[in-house]
Amino acid sequence: MPFIDIRALPTFEKGVGGWRGRQFRSPSMTFVHWEFDAGASVHEHAHAQEEVWEVTSGAVEVTIDGVTALARPGVAAVVPPNAPHSLRVIEAGTAIVVDHPLREDF
Repeated sequence: MPFIDIRALPTFEKGVGGWRGRQFRSPSMTFVHWEFDAGASVHEHAHAQEEVWEVTSGAVEVTIDGVTALARPGVAAVVPPNAPHSLRVIEAGTAIVVDHPLREDF
């Protein structure tokens, strides 16, 4: 499947609310297109995959291994494998998140 219409994918929710995603996979990566609400968060966690957050609108405070910065359009967050990380939405928006290798928990 070389072309994917993201808009046609089913939406799923994550956590206690405020996160809506559309997910697909390539042979070696997992992609999620997220929409998020102000105030939504993701608790601190870690996983074996490297994860890249490209915020396309809005702003997300990302903490990676104890270091906090604001990811927003033009500023991506790269989470190394097994690094503890958490997120807190400052301004509602959207992001594309890519994990490598595949994540089986989505």
